[in-house]
Amino acid sequence: MTQTTLAQRRLGADGPLVSAIGLGCMGMSDFYGQRDDAESLATVALALERGVNLLDTADMYGPFTNEELVGRAIKGRRHEVFLATKFGIRRDPSDPAVRGVNGRPEYVREAVEGSLRRLGVDHIDLYYQHRVDRTVPIEDTVGAMADLVRAGKVRYLGLSEASAATLERACRVHPIAALQSEYSLWTRDVDEQGVLATCRRLGVSLVAYSPLGRGFLSGAYRSPDDFDADDYRRDSPRFQGENFTRNLELVAKVAEFAAARGCTPAQLALAWVLARGDDIVPIPGTKRRRYLEENIGALSVQLSARDLADLEAVFPAGAAAGLRYPEASMGTVGG
Repeated sequence: MTQTTLAQRRLGADGPLVSAIGLGCMGMSDFYGQRDDAESLATVALALERGVNLLDTADMYGPFTNEELVGRAIKGRRHEVFLATKFGIRRDPSDPAVRGVNGRPEYVREAVEGSLRRLGVDHIDLYYQHRVDRTVPIEDTVGAMADLVRAGKVRYLGLSEASAATLERACRVHPIAALQSEYSLWTRDVDEQGVLATCRRLGVSLVAYSPLGRGFLSGAYRSPDDFDADDYRRDSPRFQGENFTRNLELVAKVAEFAAARGCTPAQLALAWVLARGDDIVPIPGTKRRRYLEENIGALSVQLSARDLADLEAVFPAGAAAGLRYPEASMGTVGG
């Protein structure tokens, strides 16, 4: 099988090169409606064939089942993969809606063993703390993560949805290669809160999850009824009532802008993220091959400075209506 060479970007100041676009695997197992493991496995296989080597999962997706799926997908192809997973959000397997955050050192050591087993690998390339545990000093958590690097179980460390101050403290303990946070046309918290500026000062790359606004910026959804009954977006403020209607108006502007430039709305949204800096790697999630191919096509969309200014005029920061998570969940971000 011939593997395509894609553009690459570096994680961290002197870290590894990865594909400029990664693949978020969460929706293959959880949160976004019905599973189709056969199509998901085919999507991962195609991603690797096309040169997308950054695969992103987490132990809480499922819980646990997404790591198992990714493990099946990469069996025999470990050398082609830069594998990222996360720990720190604990879900009750008997009631996955019940969850908490755990950053205690003893849990770090326990969690990595479970991930290694489910993924079927002897090391993880990039290991993230999924959410900051505000009851545990970040120095203690990252210290335990650093022990995993020294033990050869993990190569690089990352944080997810951490504040600028927390990131700075973490970097004093051990180099942090990447901060994973939501970043897209309609979610720019890392800009507004100084997080991206801190990443750049410290030599930390930004891995942007939900760069398509949880699929909304693709223009594929016209009504909340388009989501499956068990799709968690039904509970998200941005996908409800008047917020949904107001956000559709923004998506229409993106679609118009994209049509004028010969690309799809999803490709335009990804191209915007890619244009924000070579130290940013978006990881759009999909469980379907056709959307994977569309996302890869964003690498061919070149936005000029004028394009970016025009897009900013029709979709400025803060334009999206509604919180990005339900209010009860917002307390877990920015720790």
